[in-house]
Amino acid sequence: MNLRKIAIAAIATSLVLGSPAVAGNKLIASGQRVKVAKSTMTVQPNVEWNKMGARPGRNSETWTLDGDGLNDLTFYGGIESGRPLFREVDKKNTPLPKVSSTMLLTDIPALLENSYRVALQTSAVQIDAVQPVQFAGTNGVRFTYSFSHQNETLRRRGEARAAMIGGKLYMVTYEAPALYYYDRSYEAFRAAAESVKL
Repeated sequence: MNLRKIAIAAIATSLVLGSPAVAGNKLIASGQRVKVAKSTMTVQPNVEWNKMGARPGRNSETWTLDGDGLNDLTFYGGIESGRPLFREVDKKNTPLPKVSSTMLLTDIPALLENSYRVALQTSAVQIDAVQPVQFAGTNGVRFTYSFSHQNETLRRRGEARAAMIGGKLYMVTYEAPALYYYDRSYEAFRAAAESVKL
């Protein structure tokens, strides 16, 4: 086999091994309506996203454009009363807050904030603004927040849109480093969040 064939074979192998499918990730095409978070919630993105293989919780999934932690779009599809947003890390000593079917829209930002404080083991979480919004065809809440991981100086910004529907929590969050990535991908998040239907 000559050098050119070896080089072509090596490139083809690296492309296959580096593909999202091998890593457990999946490419989400733009313009198509897809079900998310093992639920009846659907979304129609206007750009291609990569669905991450790992799920933060039972009825959730995360998409990214540039990589985990650089711009994360997470869907929570019908989190039931008595369930946390994320997988429990230490249920006995530091249990996560739970969704309640009687939650008010104004309780949702506090649920996310308190969940992050426990899951990320950080006190550097702040809700910045809260306002009413239409989400998935019903009255919902839109809120912005910021946080840093434990022992990190990198500040991240986030926005969430959520509603309680049929006693379950439906929510979309977008997070990225405050510098560069947040603004760069914000419009792709907004388009996806505004397309949510049940």
